[in-house]
This record gives sequence, C-alpha cells and structure tokens, in this order.
Amino acid sequence: MTWNLWWRFGNWRERQPAILEQLRQDEPDLVGLQEVWADAETNQAAWLAKELGMHYAFGAPSDQQRWRDRVDDQSAGFGVAILSRWPLRDEQVFDLPQDSSRPLLSVTVEAPHATIPFLTTHLSAMPFGNSARRLAQLEFVARYTASLPVTDHPPVVAGDFNAEPDSDELRRFGGHLTAPVVEGQVFVDAWRFADYHDPGHTWDRANPYVADWVEPSSRIDYIHVVARSSGPGHIRSARRSATSAIDGVWPSDHAAVIAELSA
Repeated sequence: MTWNLWWRFGNWRERQPAILEQLRQDEPDLVGLQEVWADAETNQAAWLAKELGMHYAFGAPSDQQRWRDRVDDQSAGFGVAILSRWPLRDEQVFDLPQDSSRPLLSVTVEAPHATIPFLTTHLSAMPFGNSARRLAQLEFVARYTASLPVTDHPPVVAGDFNAEPDSDELRRFGGHLTAPVVEGQVFVDAWRFADYHDPGHTWDRANPYVADWVEPSSRIDYIHVVARSSGPGHIRSARRSATSAIDGVWPSDHAAVIAELSA
C-alpha cells in the first residue's frame, strides 16, 4: 500500500482516527506513507504501528523549515514512513536531488517468504512546470534501487510522485516506454493490473479537500515493482482505497493504492 496522509494540513487532529480505521480495514502487509508528522511527544508512524501491531521506520528530510512555515508551527516534523507486518533492517534515508525537503526512505523487509527491498518517496510538487526536477529525482531513485543487494524478491518502490503516468519522468523511470535509467532495469506500474475502467485517480476532485484546487483529477501515487521473470513479487492486482469519508471525515486529500503481490 502507498498513501499520502496530508501531514498537518486541514483538520489534521480529526483525521487521525479515520486514517487508523482505514488501515485497519485494509490490513496491508507493507505500507509506504508520505507526509507523516512528528513532534516532541508523538510520531504518527510510531503511533499507527503500535495501534496496528506493526513494525515501522521513519525518514525525515534535512529541510524541515519549508514545511513548518506552511502550517506556522515550528514544532512540527515532516517525513515519510514504512509500516510492516515483518521486521525491518538496513534503514536509510536521503534527500532527493534539487529539493532537500523531499526524502527517500529505504528498508529491507524480513518477510517469511522473501527478503524484500522496500522504498517510499515523495517527489517535488508544483506539477505545472516542475517535470525536470522530478525527472532528476526519479533517476536518483532508480540508480539507488539498482545499487541495492539482490535478494529473492524484486525491489518495490511506493510513493507520491506528483506526476501523471504519461509524464516524461514516469516514462523514464519505468524504462519500458523509453530507455531505462539503468540498463536492464524496468519498473512495472502496479496499476496496469487494476480494473481497466478505473482511471485510478489518487488526486480526486470527488474528495472535498481536493475540489477547491486548480488541478484536475489525476493519478499521481504509485507502487512500482522491478520486473523479474521468476520468483515472488509478481503483481496480481491493484485497487484504490481511502476513497470516501469514515464517520463523516475524509482521512486524507489523497486516495491510497493497494497492490497484491505473489509470495
């Protein structure tokens, strides 16, 4: 699963029970979270992990000020996180190129059936005119993924890419519609295994938090799996979640994406 939790924007306190309830309903084994908050007393990922009985890792970018200024709260921390049913190791966090307020978090998941390299990231926003920056960021993600030790499960990259599927940066990252960043490396978009009639909008104007923005509905959140011809980690299906209110509260401004992978 991948899901942007909308940090401390909007009615963030009221949204926390809805976020937790959505995760309880979906019961994902692995979750990449973006816009995760932390302060001196609480880390949102740690709280969710405790409530759900999961392991977690949290990664913060070096530039926190850009986010704190947006909510006028100097105590608020920002980052991405991973929740897992299984133990995590080899945690590493990096700033993305050209934007030190955007992180990449990488872990190794010790699942019963395989050792899984799992990464989550949150690319720069400003979708109108920021494609070149996101292209550099996804090239960094691709090269870093290629540098990881080869395990019995292909790497999984999940996150909010702030870019549509036919953008230059997504075509370059995928490596099957154009030359790949790393020779021989192809990332398969899990949504290609979803219902053909579902556009997969994760930034959806049906969500009241989105309706007042200038952008149209679009698919900007992804789960990608490095293509392998054999072994576990083949994509079986994909769907959206968090597409409605829970007890009258929408949990986030983003919908989540859930993919089923073979064991």
